[in-house]
Amino acid sequence: MTFDSFIHKVDEIKVLNPKGVIAHEMMIPKSRSQYLRADEFLDKNPRYSAVTMLLYPKEGITNLLLIERAIYKGVHSGQIAFPGGKYEKEDKSLENTALREMEEEVGIGAKSVEIVKPYTKIYIPPSNFIVQPYLVIAKDNLSFKPSPYEVAKLIEMPLKTLFSEDIVEIVSLKTSYAEVTDVPAFSFNNHIIWGATAMMLSELKETLKEIF
Repeated sequence: MTFDSFIHKVDEIKVLNPKGVIAHEMMIPKSRSQYLRADEFLDKNPRYSAVTMLLYPKEGITNLLLIERAIYKGVHSGQIAFPGGKYEKEDKSLENTALREMEEEVGIGAKSVEIVKPYTKIYIPPSNFIVQPYLVIAKDNLSFKPSPYEVAKLIEMPLKTLFSEDIVEIVSLKTSYAEVTDVPAFSFNNHIIWGATAMMLSELKETLKEIF
């Protein structure tokens, strides 16, 4: 998908209603379906975080940015994710959290992007976080500067690839809640994208399919 054709659809994207839990459910293991609605878990005093689903031009093509997280002591170590992280008091809003974390992790500041809209929050039981994703667009070519402490690798996925059913499969994984279990996932360039990130990808895909 050329970036020129994509950017002319931004006004339409702004008024699309995100597909929410209907899209999330496509990429969640059946055993975890009780966790689909984030607002049902507010009594657990969850922490909050925010991520950016960044769309940008690369060689004239619309791309979506993901990262492979660095190895650390935590349940999400080494996983494929969107740039993002936990809310800090100085952020004042989750939107500010998303932009700050994007700059810290991949070197892209708020002045280089436009926040289009928030998508549907996701509850993550193992870490007791509610994650707020934001769709973010950059109109100019970007020069990434990934943090060596937080990012092992940048993963640039052409948006057209996201719409392909060929990258969706069921994989067997060892998870924080099961020794080995079958989970729906996106498979791209030898990377397996599952869990909350796959759910967000699914919502982005199912929402944008309305106009692409």
